[in-house]
Amino acid sequence: MLELVVDYARERGIALEPGFKSETARWALVFDARGKFLNVADAALDFPCCPEMSFTLLRAGSEPRSHVFIESAETAALFSKDDDDERAQLKRQGKHTWFVKMLREVTGIIPELVPIADTLDDRDALESMRTQLVEHKAKPGDKVTVAILGRDPIYPVEDCVWHDWWRKRHAELVAEAETGRGGKRVKPGTVPCLVSGEVVVPVRIQPKIKGLADVGGLPTGDALASYKQDSFCSYGLKQSANAAMSETVAADYKTGLDDLIRNHGRRLAAAKVVHWYRRPLENPDDDLAEAIFGREDTGDEFDARVRARALLGAIRAGKRPDLADNEYYALTLSANSGRLVMRDFMEGPFEQFVGNVTEWFDHLEIVRRDGAGTAPVPKFLAVLGATVRDLGDLNPPFVAKMWRIAARCEAIPREALAQALARVKVDIIDDRPANHARMGLLKAFHVRQSGGIPMGPYLSEDHPSPAYHCGRLMAVYARLQRRALGDVGAGVVQRYYTGACATPALILGRLAATSQHHLNKLEGGLPSWFERKLADIWARIEGGLPASLSLEEQSLFALGYYQQIAADRKPKETGDTAGAEEAND
Repeated sequence: MLELVVDYARERGIALEPGFKSETARWALVFDARGKFLNVADAALDFPCCPEMSFTLLRAGSEPRSHVFIESAETAALFSKDDDDERAQLKRQGKHTWFVKMLREVTGIIPELVPIADTLDDRDALESMRTQLVEHKAKPGDKVTVAILGRDPIYPVEDCVWHDWWRKRHAELVAEAETGRGGKRVKPGTVPCLVSGEVVVPVRIQPKIKGLADVGGLPTGDALASYKQDSFCSYGLKQSANAAMSETVAADYKTGLDDLIRNHGRRLAAAKVVHWYRRPLENPDDDLAEAIFGREDTGDEFDARVRARALLGAIRAGKRPDLADNEYYALTLSANSGRLVMRDFMEGPFEQFVGNVTEWFDHLEIVRRDGAGTAPVPKFLAVLGATVRDLGDLNPPFVAKMWRIAARCEAIPREALAQALARVKVDIIDDRPANHARMGLLKAFHVRQSGGIPMGPYLSEDHPSPAYHCGRLMAVYARLQRRALGDVGAGVVQRYYTGACATPALILGRLAATSQHHLNKLEGGLPSWFERKLADIWARIEGGLPASLSLEEQSLFALGYYQQIAADRKPKETGDTAGAEEAND
């Protein structure tokens, strides 16, 4: 998998040599040509090539160190809220000194930085910077860089003239850190890289991956491979020598993952999914992973289903050879206490993926609550949310499992069925509208079962399961009571649904006995209409009402109940005026 990420970074031209990285600056400290501080500007700019100070380099040496060109406001301008902490002040001052020192070192190449470095050492100028940062509501941890006022702001970090200087300086810092390394040193040419297979000197501490702070990670990044305790070390190897990778490979997989998370990552509750293709897609509409998630620029999710079917047909007809031999890759990530967690990884033919996406949409298709056509295909997060009370209740392993199910057309687990069914019961008892994604998930469970019974989105009067028709009976008895008695507060559904779903013989038998009283209160053709409807459903329950229902049967009960209600709400194209009146009530 890491080899594919490295290939992604290199083939797309975003791989950087060791010692360089991409970075984002939230604010710019703007100076004039003479180095006078002018103002703080809202930058929010991405810089593709910046000096990188790894964790190892930052910790090496006897003095505090900082990053170069782009640093936190706390370091660059001594902007902080903990001024009473003397130890923190000393550390902050030391990092600020290093930041200015690095600017002075590069002044031989960029002379415009000479007065700026002097200004950053001036107490009054720093106070002015802090005042403006407060006015802009900046945070001490926000990244800042320096800019020189011109027709357009000039950012020294964008000037490539400092690259050779940094290559040499970075090599010196690495050599210094290596000299101070403790434990057994790995001799050059003795350890194979886990990714490339080449014999290398492994990087001591692998880089941190950013962009997972919203799924359990740290703002500073999370490590993919990290070894601290002696119990995790073998043969005297220390730290990342146990997961040996060259510095170049480590830098490339970091660049690739950072880019995927930033540009192709979707947060799904407590996990994040990144996806890409062996060859980039020329048409954004061909990205069906986005169709599953629900593209933000697409208002009608049904279009995604139509697109998936059309794309699958074009590939199979040979009209899209550019996609026929393409491959898709998908990686599910989360983080925990500074460590990156890879939950799942998938790869396969693009054509197969398109077919699986098409089936995902088809299997979730369900009739609308009002019976007027089918509901829009739900976004993936809505399907996940159908299983829980709140999205915060979702856990990363479950999210990863459901994403694999959608992408690989696998069976839906009973865990998801049980959770969705529990929420269906709550909705019914609380008299809330049925959730389309929830009902679609129940249907998809049965469609994907091995040897399962085919189910459509609409009412299936010929369904072979007695449990399904028990649900239909429940819907008709509830409508009968409402028609006969009107609004009586807690009706048949609120009082009896849970019991009928688990033990239909006990509850539905009782409702059948009391239904005659309700029929006697109706007028016109309504009694005959209800009698025919009930008789037809009863005739389809062979062997009598089941004494109890399993989890799967209870979900069929729920589907029968829901689809019967939707069918009754749909206007009938018939001369049966009594039935039409009842159906539209």
